[in-house]
Amino acid sequence: MEINEFINNYREAFGQKVELPMVFWYSDKPVSGDVKKINGCFFKSFDELRKGTPVTLSLDAIGCMGGKFYTGFTELNERIPNFVSLKEKYKKTPEMVIEFIDKLGVPRSEQEYLNISPIDKVTSFENIEGLIFFATPDILSGLTTWTYFDNNSDDAVTAKFGSGCSAIFTETEVENRKNGRRTFLGLFDPSARPYVEPDILSFTIPMSRFREMYYTIRESCLFETHAWGKIYKRINGIE
Repeated sequence: MEINEFINNYREAFGQKVELPMVFWYSDKPVSGDVKKINGCFFKSFDELRKGTPVTLSLDAIGCMGGKFYTGFTELNERIPNFVSLKEKYKKTPEMVIEFIDKLGVPRSEQEYLNISPIDKVTSFENIEGLIFFATPDILSGLTTWTYFDNNSDDAVTAKFGSGCSAIFTETEVENRKNGRRTFLGLFDPSARPYVEPDILSFTIPMSRFREMYYTIRESCLFETHAWGKIYKRINGIE
């Protein structure tokens, strides 16, 4: 699999001006030399990321206790279940939060850094956990239809409860590590939504699934079909 070949296919399918996906991976060295402390939700740093600058996160850089946990840098803080239930009111009881976390099975990172980069700033897919797309409904239409092309499973595309970071990073990493085929819609979390545009959701593809989808993009409806052609024109402002 070649990075540039995928970028060319993606731009041909969605348009030259469409936002390219991000990739993320863990490492013992930061991809960016300056690992900045981020107070509160680390999605604050995604504006810089989406403008083309890779971002590196670490235990010390992440200010949010949930962010530290869901990226695998620390054990569950005992305050999280009460905070999510009684303060944020995202679950009826703290026990429901604990049940969700137990089912999720957040893996602990054995490496010090989590790197997130625009895909055109990396040279290979080696060690990549997954791809992250920031997508409008029209782009999601294309991404999900491409996903369904060779997968009849009911959970081929899933939308699960979770924080912005758990929906994007934890779910994708867990799926990749078990060689799964699910993809994930995310950014439904009200705490993360202020850091993206009103019409943007996330769509993540674990590398275990992307290794299949890389080869099906040109076979799917994204190329040479009348229906997608109309959506393509709307995405790109073509009359």
